[in-house]
Amino acid sequence: MADQNDVKYYTLEEIHKHNNSKSTWIIIHHKVFDVTKFLEEHPGGEEVLREQAGGDATETFEDIGHSTDARNMSKEFVIGELHPDDRSKIKKPGDTFITTSDSESSLWSNWIIPAISAVIVALMYRFYMSEE
Repeated sequence: MADQNDVKYYTLEEIHKHNNSKSTWIIIHHKVFDVTKFLEEHPGGEEVLREQAGGDATETFEDIGHSTDARNMSKEFVIGELHPDDRSKIKKPGDTFITTSDSESSLWSNWIIPAISAVIVALMYRFYMSEE
């Protein structure tokens, strides 16, 4: 296992220079990733990575809700870490909120439960109005 002293640190200035298709670096949770070779393979398209190139992609990465497989695959692209002196210059990533993309749960919480609630309220209103 690599010693923590073996970690390669990059400054924000260095990372910002890698914002093109020939060299695409991103920061996720203070780790620096060289995703240049992954651009064409990225399931969301290379534009998604290119938009984040040379900067902090932590929030975007977490908002997407990447799978465990995607998180594990990303480890092969780590080339180092953001220099500790530069970490305060970017928005501090919050607690990692890992979700599993469960469309059935999303369907229930976003559509079915509100729809059933609306039908119940409508029936209660109709019953109330018919008594008068």
